[in-house]
Amino acid sequence: MTKKKFWDRTEDPNWEAIDSFIAEHFLEADPALEAALAASDAAGLPPIQVDPLQGKLLTMLAAALGARNILEVGTLGGYSTIWLARGLTGGGRVITLDMNPEYAEIARKNFATAGLADRIEVRVAPALDTLAALDAEGAGPFDLVFIDADKPNTPHYFDWAVKLAREGSLIVVDNVVREGAILAAQSDSAHVKGLRDFYARVAADPRVSATAFQTVGSKGHDGLAIVRVTQAP
Repeated sequence: MTKKKFWDRTEDPNWEAIDSFIAEHFLEADPALEAALAASDAAGLPPIQVDPLQGKLLTMLAAALGARNILEVGTLGGYSTIWLARGLTGGGRVITLDMNPEYAEIARKNFATAGLADRIEVRVAPALDTLAALDAEGAGPFDLVFIDADKPNTPHYFDWAVKLAREGSLIVVDNVVREGAILAAQSDSAHVKGLRDFYARVAADPRVSATAFQTVGSKGHDGLAIVRVTQAP
């Protein structure tokens, strides 16, 4: 029996067309988000932010939770942060973490353009240091945590996310499939090792319930994990 290859963007030319079809029906023109992408591109930031349909999912999850406190690990140019902030319940806030001060400055300008500067706080430092500081400050609990940062540290970010959550909180993790690379148990890639460790930790943690699904589209073949905290940390 021939083993099926991992999916590749070149295998289905309809992926991007389908994304465009869905976006035409479910998304509206959004000058603030378009400006954020343009500013990030002009500054030379890597184009690795969530796609617009995933961004809207973040808004909808935040709104469905009635989220007042949101934590994001990995700011980049602030594109996903804007989507998250738009789902906040009145008076809520987003704390977003990035270790790159140049990225943080671009993100702050994008937040101001979007009219959300007063609802978003950017903290610049290695995320593991900032997460420990947030815990020491008693900054949680966070209703929603979005993790989209360096993959080797994903399991550690997950551990902190649970600690900073409450019963019923959601933890969303991006890039959990990586074109099927997660199947490579003997991979030498630190990214793959980190994600496989994340899966193992989630599966072994009695405080959470999780699912993950594959995504295809303009960003190729990847996936999202959604973890629900079922027991108060």
